[in-house]
Amino acid sequence: MKNQTEITIAGRKIGTGQPPFIIAEMSGNHNQSLERALEIVEVAAKTGAHALKIQTYTPDTMTLDLDEREFHISDPNSLWYGNSLYKLYSEAYTPWEWHKPIFERARELGIITFSTPFDDTAVDFLESMEVPVFKVASFENVDLPLLRRIARTGKPIIMSTGMATLAEIAEAVQTIRDAGGAQLAILKCTSSYPAPPEEMNLRTIPHMMEAFGVPVGLSDHTLGTAVPIAAVALGATLVEKHFTLSRDTPGLDNPFSLEPH
Repeated sequence: MKNQTEITIAGRKIGTGQPPFIIAEMSGNHNQSLERALEIVEVAAKTGAHALKIQTYTPDTMTLDLDEREFHISDPNSLWYGNSLYKLYSEAYTPWEWHKPIFERARELGIITFSTPFDDTAVDFLESMEVPVFKVASFENVDLPLLRRIARTGKPIIMSTGMATLAEIAEAVQTIRDAGGAQLAILKCTSSYPAPPEEMNLRTIPHMMEAFGVPVGLSDHTLGTAVPIAAVALGATLVEKHFTLSRDTPGLDNPFSLEPH
């Protein structure tokens, strides 16, 4: 595979030798309030984050409205224990009509804003919003038709790999490249919420840089900032952290999100 040590997002270079690109992930921390969502954008910009990310889906594009078997969260260790997936996604999703005011506020403040699409309709919608980059979630990096659709936009792609084997990552990278995805970065990720630091396996970061020849970063669900700092020391050039105004307020992702300070 051809090495690509640097990508460019909205005029900003990301890669070896560049300062780490810091992404604040809003996720469901808006608590179904557009006012709170816009405040998160404003505060993220003030902290100096380079980008703010949201997610683009609806409950119906993610799952079925059932509360049984695999559609019910039965793991007692889960933050969302006892909920149905449909109920969880209904609380967490960012209404599509909010995207425009969120993106407009971010542009006014000079912070890059983009999103994670979960199906073709979301890709088309985000294209109409003129996002500068697409994010692929860990759960979607084996959805090869979706990867092809995103790659065909010609936009840079940041792909999380928390659920993937090395072979699956290789297949995803090749699929994106074959479909015209010329700019790709991948993120080391441990898909636990919160993630224990001892399960982060950060030494895979230099390994993935060597294996795939692309900028590698960290999508981090641990508490605090020690793990991202260690990741940067090992070569990570992007860091994505969930972001909230305060962990003292209710919020689906608050327990593993960073506060502004």
